[in-house]
Amino acid sequence: MDTDSAPLHRKILASVLVLALILLLAGVLALGTGPAGSMWDRFWEVIFHRGSLDPMESAIIWQIRLPRVVLAAVAGSTLALGGLVFQALLRNPLAEPYILGISGGSAVGAILGMFAGLAAFPGVSATAFAGSMITLGLVLILAGGRSPLRRDSLILGGVMMNAFFGAVIMFLISLSQDAQMRHVLFWLMGDLSMISPEQTPVLLAVVPCMAGIFLLARPMNLLLLGRDTAASMGVNVRLVSFVLLVLTSFMVSVVVSQSGLIGFVGLAVPHIFRLLLGPDHRLLIPACLLGGAAYLILCDLAARTLPQEGEMPVGVVTALVGAPLFIFLLWRSRR
Repeated sequence: MDTDSAPLHRKILASVLVLALILLLAGVLALGTGPAGSMWDRFWEVIFHRGSLDPMESAIIWQIRLPRVVLAAVAGSTLALGGLVFQALLRNPLAEPYILGISGGSAVGAILGMFAGLAAFPGVSATAFAGSMITLGLVLILAGGRSPLRRDSLILGGVMMNAFFGAVIMFLISLSQDAQMRHVLFWLMGDLSMISPEQTPVLLAVVPCMAGIFLLARPMNLLLLGRDTAASMGVNVRLVSFVLLVLTSFMVSVVVSQSGLIGFVGLAVPHIFRLLLGPDHRLLIPACLLGGAAYLILCDLAARTLPQEGEMPVGVVTALVGAPLFIFLLWRSRR
């Protein structure tokens, strides 16, 4: 056991160090670049305490860009980890919160919370969590009752729930006031611009969930072998599955209530790291946390800087990357 674990620990350490460096570089790049222009000369002076920013530059970096980078990092980590968990539980590489409709259910719950005038946390997050759990139950029922692991029925159930929740969202938007409508529409496409420094502590609610999922990395590995095999090796399959589903749904609901619908992160990031690092979740969980954070920070940077005027929702960028990957995976699974 010791001889097997030593190379694994070295591999985990190496991957964490590399991805942490990439995340740091992505964060610094996002802080120093944006629609207001690059501030690299002044930025580095402030970082190394050799100068000071004027009030406008300081507000742009610390009050606007930094909370947005933090939200992008947390959302990327959460969605990537959520996709990894769903793919392990359902043994389906196409499973992720957005495709299965979990994000859509969270969005409906969050919108209802907004219209009811609830606070972002815990009010809107609680309604988003309720929406995600209801959606998860419905998807599993549609996927075959006691046999929710069949690929076709699972994806079909998610598509059906996405279509239904899309109609519900449009109905709710049609009932909203004009000022609310524009905000909700932009938010639905993945909007990281509305976060404020006062809201960022809310994101700490996902940290215990991430820690709990990491502690269940070994049972997740055994679940890949099949539920019966995992049970024969001492895994309480029902309890582990329930805990993972609740933790993941809560994480996703917190992120959706703050960032809106951001699709395909949970599909692209786990698939990339599974190809690079293999199927061991003790490697994949920290890789998805760090890599997902860096990935969404860079996608948001592209969304902020590519348009000549204004910015595009980050969900547009992630869809441009993730949708072709989803089509490729679906095509390959049919071969």
